[in-house]
Amino acid sequence: MVSNVIDFEIIGPAFLAGLLVLSTHVPLGREVLRRGIIFIDLAIAQIAGLGVIAAHAMGWDVDGWQVQLVAAGSAIGGAVLLRWLEHHWNEALEALIGVIFILAASTGILLLANNPHGGEHLRELLTGQILWVDIHHLIPAMILYAVLLTAWITLRGKTGSLLFYVIFALAVTASVQLVGVYLVFSSLIVPALATRSIKSSRGALLLGYFVGAVGYAAGLIVSSISDLPSGAIIVWALVVAGLVLKLFLHSRLSLPVVVSR
Repeated sequence: MVSNVIDFEIIGPAFLAGLLVLSTHVPLGREVLRRGIIFIDLAIAQIAGLGVIAAHAMGWDVDGWQVQLVAAGSAIGGAVLLRWLEHHWNEALEALIGVIFILAASTGILLLANNPHGGEHLRELLTGQILWVDIHHLIPAMILYAVLLTAWITLRGKTGSLLFYVIFALAVTASVQLVGVYLVFSSLIVPALATRSIKSSRGALLLGYFVGAVGYAAGLIVSSISDLPSGAIIVWALVVAGLVLKLFLHSRLSLPVVVSR
């Protein structure tokens, strides 16, 4: 029986964590794609992760407010820098984002070089520990995502792009600690790519959420049955779900129009 293999008390909170991440990442991912700054999420996620690593290197509790403050401050600082670069060197923005990403990643490796558990910490940062999340982690994230989503919906047409970068930085900071860098990138980009051809903004958002929810659900179930790393499996499940939707939409658009006489 599948129910005997799958522990729903574990994958239930994990699935809820995925839905919370998707709540902000689907609309923000569409904005990332529209702006053509695909790798901004990787850069900001890596900067937020660097803040977590730096705070951990100082001996602070991983769940302590100091770590959250350092991570959020690092991500917002990176977001402000990227906004400045967008304004002054927009023609080379993607390349500069790549340089910032690799610098943040390299600095994290240097900070963990003398840590006997450095490899494990780095792996957790990248692939996440979604199966270990619980309500204690989800309630603060739920409140933060609700505030950020409300701010994005109500203010995005009234302010400049700095608002996008700040909201993006705070959302990614929380998400990296819940699901890891790889799932942050996948949750932002895969649903946005899968629904890119949809002209209705509301329809694209709904289908984007659907792709994300299916990907997280399928990935968690397959991971539980196969005993493989959940983060990597969910990434694959998201990509497969997005590809299936993309092929379905393409087949619908390619159907010949039959004119009745």
